Amino acid sequence: MIALLLFICVITLILVGYPVAFTLAGVALIFMLVGIAMDVFEATWLYALNARLFNIITNQILITIPLFIFMGSIMQKTRIAEDLLEAISDLFHKVPGGLGLTVIIFGSLLAASTGIVGATVIAMGLLSLPIMLKHKYSPAVASGTICAAGTLGQIIPPSIVLVLLGDTLSSAYQKAQLDQGSFSPDTITVIDLFAGVLVPGFILIGLYLVYIIFVGIVRPHSVPRAMGEKHQAPDIGRLLKIVIAPVLLLVCVLGSILAGIATSTEAAAIGATGACLIALAHKRLTRKNLTDATRHTVRITCMVFAILIGASFFSLAFRGYGGDEIVHEVLTGLPAGPIGAFLIVMFAMFLLGFILDFIEITLIVIPIVGPILMQMGFDPVWLGVMFAFNLQTSFLTPPFGFSLFYLRGVAPPQVKTSQIYAGVIPFIFLQIAMLGVLYALPDLATWLPDKLF
Repeated sequence: MIALLLFICVITLILVGYPVAFTLAGVALIFMLVGIAMDVFEATWLYALNARLFNIITNQILITIPLFIFMGSIMQKTRIAEDLLEAISDLFHKVPGGLGLTVIIFGSLLAASTGIVGATVIAMGLLSLPIMLKHKYSPAVASGTICAAGTLGQIIPPSIVLVLLGDTLSSAYQKAQLDQGSFSPDTITVIDLFAGVLVPGFILIGLYLVYIIFVGIVRPHSVPRAMGEKHQAPDIGRLLKIVIAPVLLLVCVLGSILAGIATSTEAAAIGATGACLIALAHKRLTRKNLTDATRHTVRITCMVFAILIGASFFSLAFRGYGGDEIVHEVLTGLPAGPIGAFLIVMFAMFLLGFILDFIEITLIVIPIVGPILMQMGFDPVWLGVMFAFNLQTSFLTPPFGFSLFYLRGVAPPQVKTSQIYAGVIPFIFLQIAMLGVLYALPDLATWLPDKLF
């Protein structure tokens, strides 16, 4: 019961508005010290804190976080991302819903370079929404398209979500095997998760594109031609100059990881360096841009690592009070067996996605439920992909979806909140359909990692 009370206190204080990192660490530490004073908590658990903090600081995988954030920051601060939007828009000016298709493709590229949902939605809201409204797009369709494309940052590698999720699942997978008596456990890596999400991710992007084309044919007044009938043919030379370098950089980053040429950390360093070189070639790498990008990177990185440390305190206290054993008993005691346990976890994560960011969910919930589900026989890579798509769906769902709040913050006053909510509904159905397909066909997530690694 104390473990349950600990969890409730943490969630309550986060909802009230206290900083997540300090809430996790502070509440856990108070519960541990009070438990020691009341002789209901073993003081020896505290000795594990040093090792946990040292493991966070020396974890090579986590070095990818500041590097990928810096790559995305450079792309935004130097306005290379904005040029990409305009260039892709020129290519689709004659296609029904061409600007909507542009936003989906641009969102995919920006997601791959930024890796953070909030940054992608805000950037696309500032860049794309005024252009779509100017060309008489329905506010609902425009808003829904931007929110859906922005949340692709959740699942398109190199996503910060996948980096944290992969690292957490790796630890959970080893714990699950140790609990089953295997003292030479197999491992999974962030690279496995990157590969696992590629095929489902591209299918989802394809579904988005098909939907926009369908709307363009059925309701052309909602998605009129972006540039009008008199728009001139695009300048191919200019398009290639703008598009080739960023796309080539993303291909090199992801390709080097999947081909085994570079680790995810090395590929992240390539991406950060490549983004600087592209900005330098465009004569945009000014001292101000570099300073802004660096400061943004430091702020986000400090936030992530502070939450990592706080989550370590929380998970230690939760396990010290036997919380993981309680969760294990509840999930294994469900009448529907492993399938019921999996569905309960997915539903709980979906609801938590309304009130917690992906970092908190990944670092608080996954270490608790991950080992239990893996002991039931679920594939760790498939689980990771399902978790990522589930959280992506949660971030899109009214009335509490994070992506909706991000867009509301930068949308012009004439775009109503109800229009934003209405616009995302079709994309939510596409997300749910994709989750159903992944559940029925798990090979979509496991085939590529098996072939490559």
